[in-house]
Amino acid sequence: MLARPDIDPTAPLQFVINAAAGSSDADAKRKVIKAALQAAGRQGNLLFSDPANLARVAQQAAAHAIATDTAVVAVGGDGTLNTVAQAVHALGCPMGVVPQGTFNYFARTHGIPSDPTEAARLLLQWAPCPVQVAAINDRVFLVNASLGLYPELLEDREAYKAHFGRSRWIAFWAAGITLLRAQRRLRLRIEQGAAVRDVKALTLFVGNNRLQLEQLGVEPEQAMRAGYITAVMLRPIGTLSMLRLMLHGAMGTLGEAHSVELFEFDHLVVRPTLAPGRRGVKVAFDGEVTRLRAPIDFRVLSKPLYLLKPSPQLDPSDATAPLMGAGP
Repeated sequence: MLARPDIDPTAPLQFVINAAAGSSDADAKRKVIKAALQAAGRQGNLLFSDPANLARVAQQAAAHAIATDTAVVAVGGDGTLNTVAQAVHALGCPMGVVPQGTFNYFARTHGIPSDPTEAARLLLQWAPCPVQVAAINDRVFLVNASLGLYPELLEDREAYKAHFGRSRWIAFWAAGITLLRAQRRLRLRIEQGAAVRDVKALTLFVGNNRLQLEQLGVEPEQAMRAGYITAVMLRPIGTLSMLRLMLHGAMGTLGEAHSVELFEFDHLVVRPTLAPGRRGVKVAFDGEVTRLRAPIDFRVLSKPLYLLKPSPQLDPSDATAPLMGAGP
């Protein structure tokens, strides 16, 4: 493992903010961050970006952070966090998080408050700690990555949110409708070390987040062993069995469903059977849907992400904690 990077407390932090400059959303985020910086006597550069330019802004912020011994702070939902993580992980600079999403699994797993005001205040006191990240092909993911039914579910969820608003109930409702009309089956060749097998599945979901896996009903001992990630594979089932599966999911007992297979791994290669002439497959990672060329390679990365978070010995509500910049 690389040495933990130090942070110069006199260097301005680089805040990458997913919001159009001048919007009411941007103004609200600016006030939260400026207030936290002023209270701590710190400096920060606030870099606002629309989604189309977010990756470029994150890369520039990471390069500046490396040059000035500071950190990049992602302000937004899971997609924003993932985009910033791609940039900071590649260069090895620390990353902070001010969550703005619906579920905030990554932040909550690492003891970061879901309230943006509290998260902005406390991250100024924390030091970089190594956390495990994984990859799907060449893309880093923090929470999960998948192919099959789950990317379809995410696309439907975003469509419902656009019409009915952003809430957990809308997300759950959209998920239920997607599951009930699930028809497409995947034919997958799965290579795990020397073991090779052919399977049919509705989805292959790979989790790198203990909290989300536990809420799905995957037992804690299955949910996150250091150096491993967890696969949740849903076999093709009928409508009645799907209703039972949805009930298991709602009750947090998905791991007990007969149609669900769970296994953990550090490296997995998936070769889907594709239609003639098609080389790409639809995948999702951290809430973003795209296409990647097959085969699909899932793996735990040996290089960690250095996250500003409470240390194991530190109470995240302790306002007397030492400032960032302390040595390892």
